[in-house]
Parts: sequence; structure tokens; C-alpha cells
Amino acid sequence: MISIKPTREEALELFLKYNKTESLYRHALSVEAVMRYMARKHGEDEEMWGVVGLIHDLDYEMYPEEHCTMTEKILREEGWPEEYIRAVISHGYGICSDTEPQTLLEKTLFAIDELTGLVATSALVRPSRSVLDMEARSVRKKWTDKRFAAGVDRGVIEQGATRLGVELNDLISDTIAGMREAADEIGLKGNPQG
Repeated sequence: MISIKPTREEALELFLKYNKTESLYRHALSVEAVMRYMARKHGEDEEMWGVVGLIHDLDYEMYPEEHCTMTEKILREEGWPEEYIRAVISHGYGICSDTEPQTLLEKTLFAIDELTGLVATSALVRPSRSVLDMEARSVRKKWTDKRFAAGVDRGVIEQGATRLGVELNDLISDTIAGMREAADEIGLKGNPQG
């Protein structure tokens, strides 16, 4: 059984039980880092936000066709608090979940989940292969090229920014800033110049 407030260690152990691929692990760490950054920015519970970010794709590798549904089932079986379960499930709103993001935590997770993938892919095509020297304009340059990071749903990101009431460039900048804090762990430290 989980503690009253799930710890990062408990979330990581559970995540690694259901996920083995490096790319999904790096994505989870990216989302966790951005969620922690955003929690600090808004004066929210950094540990809770980080844990939710880390665990959000718990079922994706083993149950892609039941994404969010299996996560809800697993987290309930593990005794996770309702607030965490709801937050995790809401990130799939309109895609694989009918739980609409309501809280700042939920809206933030919804907005940055897809965006971390676009930021990571944008960083990897830079000469430095790093988020440490990247700015929002680098991501925006790739925005309209639908072949670039084709799996990233730009509409979800735009909807997320609207839900948060922030400009897209600001959301991208915050996402980059959060990912910088975990650059080494997510393989995006690269070789920045200057």
C-alpha cells in the first residue's frame, strides 16, 4: 500500500514496474521536472506535482490501447489518493479520458505533456543537442512543420495554453526551463556553446 501522500520513490518504483523503455522513462522525468518547476513558480506543492508528472504515463507502455483507464485501475489498487488519480487521468482529456482538467495542477499537466516531447525533439536537432542553450523561438520555428515530431499534437498544447490563460511562447519557455533542471537525466545536456 502507498503512503497517504505518495513519495517520488514509490512513484518511480511503480513506474518502472510497468515501463522498461528508455524513451518513456526520459519522458516521465521530463514531465516531472517541468511539473516541479511550475509548482515552484506558482507556490504549489512541488512534491505532489512532481509525483503526478512522473507517474502520468504509468500504463502507456503495457496498455497503450487502455491509456489512462489502466492507470486509474492500477493506482486505485495501490491505494493512491483520489486527487492524484484524478490529476493523472485528466491529462488524457479528449483523447482517452473524459475527466476534464480543472485544477491548476491538472491544467498544467495537460498543457506540458505533449510539449515536453516537442521541446526534446527540437533540442536533439540543434548542433548542441541541448535544452541548456535553447529558447522558445527554436521550438516555434518547428511548430508549423507537421512532419517534425509528427506524433506531437500541437492542438492539445494550444488548448492547454488557453486553459492556463498563458501565451504559447511563455508556456514553451517554462517547459524548457523545467527540462533544463533535469537535462542530464533526460539526455538533453548535450554540448551547449558559450
